[in-house]
Amino acid sequence: MPTKAIIAIPARLASQRLPRKMLLADTGRPLVEHTWRNAAQATQAAGVVVVTDDPEIQATVEGFGGQVVMTSPEASSGTARIVEALPHLPAADIVVNLQGDEPELPAAAIDAAIACLEQCPEAGVATLVSPLRSTAGLHNPAVVKAVLTPATGGTNPVVWRAITFSRAAVPAARDWDDELLAASPPLYWQHIGVYAYRRSVLEQWDALPPSRLATLESLEQLRLVEAGVPIVAAAVEHAARGIDTAEDYAEFVARQQG
Repeated sequence: MPTKAIIAIPARLASQRLPRKMLLADTGRPLVEHTWRNAAQATQAAGVVVVTDDPEIQATVEGFGGQVVMTSPEASSGTARIVEALPHLPAADIVVNLQGDEPELPAAAIDAAIACLEQCPEAGVATLVSPLRSTAGLHNPAVVKAVLTPATGGTNPVVWRAITFSRAAVPAARDWDDELLAASPPLYWQHIGVYAYRRSVLEQWDALPPSRLATLESLEQLRLVEAGVPIVAAAVEHAARGIDTAEDYAEFVARQQG
């Protein structure tokens, strides 16, 4: 019988902004191991698997006791890599896509995404969001915004239904007031790129129609939006700090050593 959930960590060596970041080890451990160890603390998942196309990453992960599934180098995204690996992953009803450069995402947040999908049987995917409270973040294209509506009753719901995602400052207020960023419940949300997929959605991934919006904004979740796959989101208080640049990594190392 399938387990409830597993976590798949797509990891590649050919990162553009920070070369070889998965194997950077200024903390004494490679970055991918930090992410793996953190994910292994999630209580709602039965296991963690690293999905990679690189033999060096494979050897490193197996060296610290992790499980690896190898894929081809042609995968266009982390999700596409997981889809390719799907026949070789442990049987599970839910597969969580956790990027290898998210070493500080709390395990409780991963559990929240899994629980969110279980609470919403009509949804095919669950993700995470956090309140967006800064003007700088709102207008930063690197900060992906989620437009949400309550999926459950109440004035401050825990589970939200995703309408769309964008790098633009959405929803756009006709008459702007900085107080809008302080609204409760929030009007503005930062998307956290973690996805809990029903296995059936991943099995149909390659059959999804192409998405002009996903290509335009370089946001693969818009392919699901355009295909009509319902997405729900669990709200967490803070977004974890992903590792994209050398500065990000230096700050991570300092936090680890502090």
